[in-house]
Amino acid sequence: MKIKEITGMERKASEEKLLELKKELVKMNAQVAIGSAIKNTSQIKKIKKTIARIYTVQSEKEKGTRNKQKQTAKIITDKSKAQKGENAGG
Repeated sequence: MKIKEITGMERKASEEKLLELKKELVKMNAQVAIGSAIKNTSQIKKIKKTIARIYTVQSEKEKGTRNKQKQTAKIITDKSKAQKGENAGG
């Protein structure tokens, strides 16, 4: 899942997705532990990253920092575009 998908989710939906991902991760880890072959081992890494993203977005929403980060990134981007324009014109 991408960050945009996660930020668009309601709190309850993200909690349900988190629970689903944790269950899936436990199943995959159990398969690895007993030695059975997993079709796609990179899936474990993807699940872990998605779980971390969900936790990150939840904490950012609680702190109210999600929108501030977007605004800061936009300002930085606008400034760098302006500087490139000045360097090209001079």
